[in-house]
Amino acid sequence: MSVVDWKRYRTEVGVGIGEMSRLSPETVQACSAMIQAGEKTGHLDAKTRGLIAIATAVQLRCDGCIAVYTEEARKAGATREEIAEALSVAVSVAARATLVYTTRAIDAYATATPA
Repeated sequence: MSVVDWKRYRTEVGVGIGEMSRLSPETVQACSAMIQAGEKTGHLDAKTRGLIAIATAVQLRCDGCIAVYTEEARKAGATREEIAEALSVAVSVAARATLVYTTRAIDAYATATPA
């Protein structure tokens, strides 16, 4: 079951970025330069970068990023199982981060003024 037509959505995102490029070309050029710079190091292959990008996109809740990076990772040879494993890592990091941040809430309680 798919809630989103991802192919259509990728197209719509491209149109939206094209409009942003017309409105603020320097912003889009700077973003493109950052993306290209990350690809030029050569330390990670395209598939690994794609898997990291998908996991990050999910953490950031960016549907446009999910659409684009999933397509790129698939073209780079990422399997459904590899994507699922990368997403499992993202879920575990989110859970761990939540657990770590619980200590901040407990600490805040310890220093709060009693009612």
